[in-house]
Amino acid sequence: MSDQAKDERAPSEAEAAEANAERTEGSIDGDYEALVRLLKENEELKDRALRVAAEMENLRRRTARDVHDARTYAVANFARDMLSVSDNLRRALDAIPAEAKASGDAGFKALIEGVDLTERAMLSALERHGVKKLAPEGEKFDPNFHQAMFEVPNPDVPANTVVQVVQPGYSIGERVLRPAMVGVAKGGPKIAADAPVEPGPVNEQAEKDA
Repeated sequence: MSDQAKDERAPSEAEAAEANAERTEGSIDGDYEALVRLLKENEELKDRALRVAAEMENLRRRTARDVHDARTYAVANFARDMLSVSDNLRRALDAIPAEAKASGDAGFKALIEGVDLTERAMLSALERHGVKKLAPEGEKFDPNFHQAMFEVPNPDVPANTVVQVVQPGYSIGERVLRPAMVGVAKGGPKIAADAPVEPGPVNEQAEKDA
């Protein structure tokens, strides 16, 4: 082979090597870009999965809370109506004169006992369904639980102390079925203003009236 032919072939080999190097470099660059793209997509998928998991957990908690509330407060309206019946039974008992109670009439005495037992059985049944009686005499007045009807001047007890319960209140779960109607003391030493006050139950009836 002539020297001239060798000189002509040598540049071709160099060019081939350079082209091969360029292809290799291009392939590496392409692989790197693909890897970066895949990593980015993976992060997006992970973020989306975390968001879906958080939404499912929030939905589970809301559902559990709704089920709990439905179970707890399903009888609220019925219980409130039954409180009126209980009040009437108590008024009937309180309206009986002491002389009539002491008369010794067996039939009348049995009637009184029957009404009394009916009232207690009704309140006991309500209590089994989460209804609790609020009779706060001697306690600090709490607007979440109590409704002040009047003030009683009494320097012997701290101001805003419940000194008389006109009508007991009732709560169910964390909600108030009916606030206790009370009279509060006025004029005594003040209760410490910085004493923490625990949040009371939701006054469901007041919210409906608002």
